[in-house]
Formats: sequence, C-alpha cells, structure tokens
Amino acid sequence: MIITPPSPESAEGGAAQMYADDLAEDGLVFSHTRAMAVNPEAYAAFEDLVHAVVPSIGIRGYEAATLGAARALGSTHCLLAHGRRSLRAGVVDEEGLESFAHGDDSGFRPEERAVIRYAEKLSTDPSSMTDADTQALRDVGYSDRQIVDLTLAAAARNYFSRALLALAVPTDAMPGLRADLAEALSRPATTPEA
Repeated sequence: MIITPPSPESAEGGAAQMYADDLAEDGLVFSHTRAMAVNPEAYAAFEDLVHAVVPSIGIRGYEAATLGAARALGSTHCLLAHGRRSLRAGVVDEEGLESFAHGDDSGFRPEERAVIRYAEKLSTDPSSMTDADTQALRDVGYSDRQIVDLTLAAAARNYFSRALLALAVPTDAMPGLRADLAEALSRPATTPEA
C-alpha cells in the first residue's frame, strides 16, 4: 500500500476512533482501517449508509448481500471480515461458510441464496440486470424497500471492496476465524455451483 495512513500515535478525531474501535474489538488495527482512516469522513458516510439499510433487511440480508458481492469481486478483506460476522451472527455455520467459499450457497436460507446471486450479478454485470433480477427477490418475499436496501448494501460493498483492492491494501489475518476457513475464503469461487 503506497498511501501513508495516520499512525496510531498521531491519529485524531475520526481516525483515532476507527483505530480505537479495532483495538477494542480485536486487539489490532487492520490494514483496511488504516487505509480508510486517511479520510474518516468518507468512512463515516459509508457506515451511515450501512446503518440506513440494515433495519429493513436485517443482519441476514445485509451479510448475504455483502458476501455475494465480496465473493464476486474476490475481496479477501471483506470475505474474511464478513465471513466472521456471519458466523458470529448465526447467519451461517462454519460448514456452510466453507461451502460458500467453494461456490456452494446451500448453507444459507433460500431467500439469502437469492440475495447472494443478485449481489454477485450486481457486482459483475450490472448493466445486464433486468426486472427479472428484482423479481427473483420479490418472489422470495422481499418488499420494495428491502429490494432497494439489498441493492444499496451490495453496491456499498462494491464501493468499499473496490477501494481496498485499488489501493492494494494488505489483507490481515482475521482473529477468531479458523485458519483453514480463512484459507478457503481467501481463494473464493467466482461461479456458484448449480
């Protein structure tokens, strides 16, 4: 990473808070946090968007959209962080998450599998999307508000993941995630199995 983030000793304001949050939760400051601490206001805006969409789609919908987008983009940072979050929130178990890393989404509920597919297409070929893609979400029970918020969640993950990838931010080990599972998520499948 060629950019120079503020050091933990010199960080102030929003950057200092971002570092403090990482330290409190995991005992280290992640490289992706350091990169985003260069512009803590932009990071706060991203977090505000996340907080605006989660109430309607819930943590399960948010994590499904996030994981689908991250897998499609090959974003190891986000696969590791949100794989762990999904485990902790009970969205998926370790076996289901490992299967997900290999392109098999069967460890998720049917409605979450629809979200994963939608987020992957949004992340790889959004100009080809039609009403049929949105209808697939409606068919599994999502409302208009939820469809918009799932779309925003996947698009927000694209923003964040692509920024980290473009800046060549190093990927850190993810505390609390089994080593073999982290390894599987670090080499995600790009095409789900049928």
